[in-house]
Amino acid sequence: MSVIRPELVKELGQILPPGQIMTDEPMADHCSFRTGGPADLLLRAGTAAQLTAVLTLLRRAGVPVFLLGRGTNLLVGDGGFRGAVVTMTDTGGKPVTDTTDQPLPAEEDPGAGALNRISVQGRQLTAGAGTTLQKIALTAAAHGLTGLEFAAGIPGSVGGGIVMNAGAYGGEMRQCVTAVTMIPLEGDAAEPFTYTGEQMEFGYRTSVLKRIRAAVTEAVFILEEDDPEAIRARIREMAMKRRDKQPLEYPSAGSTFKRPEGYFAGKLIMDAGLRGYRCGDAQVSEKHCGFVINRGHATSAQILQVIEDVSRRVYEDTGIQLQREVICLGEF
Repeated sequence: MSVIRPELVKELGQILPPGQIMTDEPMADHCSFRTGGPADLLLRAGTAAQLTAVLTLLRRAGVPVFLLGRGTNLLVGDGGFRGAVVTMTDTGGKPVTDTTDQPLPAEEDPGAGALNRISVQGRQLTAGAGTTLQKIALTAAAHGLTGLEFAAGIPGSVGGGIVMNAGAYGGEMRQCVTAVTMIPLEGDAAEPFTYTGEQMEFGYRTSVLKRIRAAVTEAVFILEEDDPEAIRARIREMAMKRRDKQPLEYPSAGSTFKRPEGYFAGKLIMDAGLRGYRCGDAQVSEKHCGFVINRGHATSAQILQVIEDVSRRVYEDTGIQLQREVICLGEF
């Protein structure tokens, strides 16, 4: 049963236009696994002011809130989520396309406070939380700035990337993030605050945002200068490695498990004889055992079953406990 009162939807209508307020919204349309039942509410905030007002209203109404990036590290239960999902992007769950050889389209400046805004001044790139990681990487390349090449193939948003300290091919957000502006999700205060990169407590797939509840609105990156074509060449090389090694043709949430210290999750899963292991249409990828994929008609329950079976089997065989990277949300 929905926890959302009709009066609350009307109040939200004073903050957001109709197209940014969705009720009983199927989360399968917003997550890269392409599974998941409906959220009572899905709200899309386009500016920091909208986000602040929405979060304040939901907090006062006592509504559970989940902050959604692009849904690329998320498994929502088949029963959906009783509460409000708040997102700052309009590209949830869609795959990243390889645009490394294409010029960035000319865009109008969305204005100060816009959550999809990017600005570049010297070696400093500032991006709103709703901007895709691919876009900031390609923007940096276009300006001859290196340090974000690793992010070009990660199908997430800046906000989600900050929360998880997203990384690939030896690069991580913590290497170039120098400041993060956030809005608190708890308490009476709704004033934005800024942490330095050091205060963000970045670690392997974690940050201070695993400990405190706040919504990222903007991040500042300090990068180094380099030849734009050399930067794009590195991005293309990483894209080729992804295509060769990862099952990008199927819906998934990327690497399902964190990397155990001293081991590789995919190798442990393969050695346990679980390559291709499946439950319904949920399967351990035969191309890369570190990925659990949706072959087309999997349910979230089936995906979670595969994840739990794999974790149990690897532990029985090796004594190593795999930890999920994927976040589970809602009713399974």
